[in-house]
Amino acid sequence: MKLQDLKDTSQLSALSFPELEDLAQQIREALLTKASQVGGHLAPNLGVVELTLALHRTFNSPAGKLVFDVSHQTYPHKMLTGRAKAFLDPAHFGDVSGFTSPLESDHDQFTVGHTSTSVALALGLAKARDLLEKNYHVVTVIGDGSLSGGEAFEGLDAAGDYRGNLIIIVNDNDFSIAENHGGIYANLAELRRTKGEAHKNYFRALGLDYRYVEDGHDLQILCQALEAVRDTERPVVLHIHTVKGKGYPPAEKNPELFHSTGPFDRATGKALAAGQTDAATLFGADTERILKRAIDQDKHVVGITAGTPSMMGFWKPERNEAGRHFIDVGIAEPAAVSLAAGLAKGGAQPLFAVRSTFVQRAYDQIAQDVCIDSLPVTFVIFTGSLYAMHDITHQGLSDIPLLSSIPNLTYLCPTSAAEYEAMLTWSLSQRDLSVAIKLPGIYQEDAPVAASCAALAAAPAASAAPAASAAAKTPFSTYQVVREGSKVALLGLGTFLPLAEEAAKLLKEQCGIDATVVNPRFCSGVDKAGLRRLAVKHELIVTLEDGRAEGGFGDKVAAFCGTDSVKVLVKGISQELVRKYSVEGLLEKNGLTAPQLVAEIQELL
Repeated sequence: MKLQDLKDTSQLSALSFPELEDLAQQIREALLTKASQVGGHLAPNLGVVELTLALHRTFNSPAGKLVFDVSHQTYPHKMLTGRAKAFLDPAHFGDVSGFTSPLESDHDQFTVGHTSTSVALALGLAKARDLLEKNYHVVTVIGDGSLSGGEAFEGLDAAGDYRGNLIIIVNDNDFSIAENHGGIYANLAELRRTKGEAHKNYFRALGLDYRYVEDGHDLQILCQALEAVRDTERPVVLHIHTVKGKGYPPAEKNPELFHSTGPFDRATGKALAAGQTDAATLFGADTERILKRAIDQDKHVVGITAGTPSMMGFWKPERNEAGRHFIDVGIAEPAAVSLAAGLAKGGAQPLFAVRSTFVQRAYDQIAQDVCIDSLPVTFVIFTGSLYAMHDITHQGLSDIPLLSSIPNLTYLCPTSAAEYEAMLTWSLSQRDLSVAIKLPGIYQEDAPVAASCAALAAAPAASAAPAASAAAKTPFSTYQVVREGSKVALLGLGTFLPLAEEAAKLLKEQCGIDATVVNPRFCSGVDKAGLRRLAVKHELIVTLEDGRAEGGFGDKVAAFCGTDSVKVLVKGISQELVRKYSVEGLLEKNGLTAPQLVAEIQELL
C-alpha cells in the first residue's frame, strides 16, 4: 500500500507484517525528505515509526484515545491519520503544525507542545470515560526525556491509585534532547540491561503493572505486546526500547544534533546554508562564550539548562569542558529554577538559560524561591519574540507581562549582542538582584546605543540614581536617548528599537517631525525621571514591544503618565491566540510597521 492511498487507519489491520514494514520505510522516507528540505523534529520521529503503526493497528483511533507527550514525536501519527500530503508534497509542507492539534484532526486529543503532561491528560480521559459509563481504550505515549518532568511523576503517581483501563507506553530511546539526566533514567538503563527483570522498578513502586519490549522496531513483537495489554483492567506501563534517529545513520550517531534540525544534505547529514543564521543560534554562541569566560574568571559561576544545552551553545565538548560548572536537570524547568535558588543561597552565581515558552512553567519557583529573597540568579530568556517560534505551543509572546509582574525581578531588554554582553557580564558579577535578560528576536552585533555599555556594566550599582525599585540598583535603570527630538517620543524596547528608528526617519520625511528615539533597556518598571522629562517635551509617547501589549511594558508607561497631559500610544501584539502566523502578517495586523505607525501618530496629533 502507498502511504498516500491510506484513507483510514482501520486499513492497517488487513496488512501483512511485510506490508507494514514497507509502509514504515515510506514513512521514514517522507520524514527524511521533508526534514532535509525544510527542517523539523527528525530523530524523535524516526524512532517511533513502528510504534505508531502498531498503535494504530491495535487501537481504533479516534474512538480509542491516543495521547502523545512532547508531541514532536507525532509526525508518523499525522501521516497515518489523513495528513500524509503535508509530508509528501512540498506544496503542502506548511499545512500542519509540528505538534498535535484537535483543529487538524479528531485523532489529536489535545494541543500539546510542552512536556510531561500526557499521563495526567490520559488519566483524565479515562476517569471521564468511567464517569460517563463509556467504553474505549486510553493510551498515552511518553518518553524522549519527558519522564524527568515533575508532572510526569505526578501523573504516574495518580495513575498508580487508579483502577481501570489505562495503557502507558514509555518510549525509551535512552535520550532526551541531549543525553538523559536523573535517577529515573538510571533505573530505565537497569531495566533495559535486565530485559525488564531488575528488582528495582520505578513503575512497579508506584503501583503500576509493567511489561518490557526490547526491540521497539519489530512490528510483530510490538503488535503482540499491545494486544496483550489492550484490555487491561488496571494501569500498565509498556516499556519499549527504541533507537532515536532509527534508520538514518547520521541521526543515530548524533541524536542531539538531529533532534530538531534545519535543512541538511541527506547524503552527509551536514546542514545546508539557508541564509542568515537565526538570532537564537547566534545569541546561543554568545552565551556560551560569555559564560565560559565568566567560569574561567570566577569559580562561583555555573550554567544551568533544563534539557536544552545546545540552545545556549553548550554541545557535548563544551559540557565536558565546563564539568561541574554546567548542570542539566533534564526537561524540568521548575526544578532548574529552585536548584538555581539553592546555588545562589549557597554562594554560587547561577545562570539559567530557558526559552520564553518554557519559562512560564516555572513562574511559581521564580516568584517564590528566587525573588522573595532577591537571590542573585540570572535568567536568560531565549526566543521571546514574534520573530522566533510560530507554533501556538511555542510562541514567546507573553514573557514581558509574565515576568515583569514578579516583584524583585529586574527584567533587562538589550537591543544588540554588545548590549547583551554588557548586561550579562554585569549580572554575573553582582549579588544584590534577581535578573532576567530578554534576548532580541533579531540579531545585531552592535547598535548606536551600545557604545557606552561596557562602561555601564563596569560601573558600581551605587552610581545609579536612587529610586525605590530594584531595577534602579542596576547600571541600566535609566532610559537611553538615542536621538533627541521633540513632539513625539518613540520608545523601542529590545527587538523594536530599529522599528522606532525607522518610524522616526519616516516621520521626519513625511511630516517634518523630528522625533525622539529612546532605548528603555528594561521592562520590569519605568524610569520615572526619564518619563517625566519626556512628558514635558513631547505631545505623544509611543511604546513598541515585541510581545503581548496587555500587561506589558507600554501599560506601565501609560499608567505612570496617566496624570500628565502627554498622550501614550501602546503598541505590541494583541491579546489573542494565533495558531500559526507569518511575521509580516502579524506585524501588519497589529500596526507594527513604520508606515502604519506614522499614520497612527499623525491621526493622534
